[in-house]
Amino acid sequence: MEFQLLKDIVIILGLSVLVILVLHKLKIPTILGFLITGMIAGPYGFNLIESSHEVERLSEMGIIFLLFVIGIEFSLKGMLSIRTTVIWGGLMQVGGTICAAALITYSFGMSFNEAVFIGFLFALSSTAIVLKILQEKGESSSPHGRILIAILIFQDLVVVPMMLITPILTGQSEGMGKIVFLLLVKVVAVIGAVLLLGRFVIPIVFRLVVKTKSKELFLLTVIVICFATAWFTSSFGLSLALGAFFAGLIISESDYSHQATANIQPFREIFISFFFVSIGMLLNLQFFLANILMIVLLTTSVIILKALIVALTVYILKYPPRIIIISALSIFQVGEFAFLLSTSGLMHGLLSETVYQYFLAISIISMGVTPFAMAYASRISDILLKSLLPKGIRTRLERMTFSKTKTEQGHEKRENHLVIIGYGINGENLAKAAKEADIPYVIIELDPAMISKARKRGEPIVFGDASNETILKHIGIQRSRVVVVAISDAKTTKRIVSQIRTFTDTTYIIVRTRYVKEIEENLKLGADEVIPEEFETSVEIFARVLKKYLVPSDEIQAFINHIREGNYEMLRNLQDFKGVWQQQLHIPDMEIAALPVHQENNKIVGRSIHESKLRSNFGITVLAIMREEIFLSDVNQDTIIQQDDLLYLFGQPSKIAQLNEFLKLS
Repeated sequence: MEFQLLKDIVIILGLSVLVILVLHKLKIPTILGFLITGMIAGPYGFNLIESSHEVERLSEMGIIFLLFVIGIEFSLKGMLSIRTTVIWGGLMQVGGTICAAALITYSFGMSFNEAVFIGFLFALSSTAIVLKILQEKGESSSPHGRILIAILIFQDLVVVPMMLITPILTGQSEGMGKIVFLLLVKVVAVIGAVLLLGRFVIPIVFRLVVKTKSKELFLLTVIVICFATAWFTSSFGLSLALGAFFAGLIISESDYSHQATANIQPFREIFISFFFVSIGMLLNLQFFLANILMIVLLTTSVIILKALIVALTVYILKYPPRIIIISALSIFQVGEFAFLLSTSGLMHGLLSETVYQYFLAISIISMGVTPFAMAYASRISDILLKSLLPKGIRTRLERMTFSKTKTEQGHEKRENHLVIIGYGINGENLAKAAKEADIPYVIIELDPAMISKARKRGEPIVFGDASNETILKHIGIQRSRVVVVAISDAKTTKRIVSQIRTFTDTTYIIVRTRYVKEIEENLKLGADEVIPEEFETSVEIFARVLKKYLVPSDEIQAFINHIREGNYEMLRNLQDFKGVWQQQLHIPDMEIAALPVHQENNKIVGRSIHESKLRSNFGITVLAIMREEIFLSDVNQDTIIQQDDLLYLFGQPSKIAQLNEFLKLS
């Protein structure tokens, strides 16, 4: 018996490989490859897929995994830190889009109810595409990344009431007040249950699982938590994707979030591809080609309308011009949850088949344009701000950005001070150190939550874009001694460095980057020192390894300095290691190990180190003992070995292995 779904999966994945290989040569994003695959294989293309319903179910799995990973990376604390942006930003964007789209479509002859429903569809953007691109670019924690995530979270939440309101628009639902009240009760109950699970149950489960040291069991546990939470929220009338997001938030507060993300990532990539393929399969190519001009006109209108409303929303939230433009160029598309809502609209007669096909075409084109728009958003914002926008408008926008800083006095009078750009973990720690050392400093930050946090601590912080000359003049950049750029946005970092150098050649600029490949360009732009997290982690690990091999501390520090002074070239070219540390790296045929003493009847339990004859029988020296979470470093020949001690030993690997067997057997 032929397994039809398996055949369809092979066709989809195989065709995707071919299409994406071609598009990769043309430097076109992979998301478009999946959409094109769906168009080719779907019922309106070559009709290669027979199990289209099952493929749609697989695509829903992709959304679940995507929202799960986003929840892990975001965390409950991150969610709470942007709650204001979620509520007000989301309300303004969704409400503004619904009103504008409804007004326009109503004026073209649609009924009021149909116009409102069209507004619902166009108010939703693509969580899957936008967050995937943000993750790939490492911009999830950037100012515009946090705004986009906040608005997208609100959109995902508002889908549920939209689904409930849809029957009302056709007059097919009664007792809606009771339904809405029950929904609110369910939402509160689900959130409460999720918080309790995350606080009390999940940590215990993970501790038990991790103790088994089974990778398979850990992966299974992560998937069960993801699917169980999604099913739980779905059973209460909420979306599966929202449940997956909650599951991610639960795990984000544990110590196992990074490993959970690593395990889930391959599943997410596979299933999210089915999602984009399933969207491509829905488009009627004959209808598309027959109405191409009208579709392009409508798509352009929708993109412009949504971009303007997003820009206005971010403007009202008092973000600087560059963030406004980048945000507007990121969530102008129509999203995946709009497809779920459109199905309900078709069922209730709020969409005709013709309007539905127009909607699909607009959605797919806007999704296809998104990767290009987000890739060039920074460059487009620079062109708009420096060239195309009239100077009067540009100045007004800059004053709007600068208005929040006017309550902060005295920055322009500072001299010889430290400028910290970004109040994340690195910026916060640097500010603490500067305060402790009595070094005058000022912080520049864009995130309102971070600013509020810093002001509560009495920090000298300025709201603004550090690439803006007005902000730099205000904090006295030309009189500063050191500037530390501690933000995660690589493109913005380069722009800031370049802008600072237009004011001063004497300020010492230290830049934090994620990757080593960003060192050279930052140095060319004027940075004096670039510290990449990618290799700093390696340096820290390597330093600890050297310490375990008993290399003297001053020599370790000299080696670290040697690596940093050469801009990490040694780590990039392994041949440079030869001859540098060969004699100091280790004592031949010796190692340090830790062995537990568990068995009560063990021959060494209750005896002194001398009586246990570890030295004479095995040639092993006891360096220290961990006993009931107390570290005993001052051990001697008379120290008694007790049950459950953890012995830190020094000796030959073969002898340590013999002792390990002896402890288990005796």
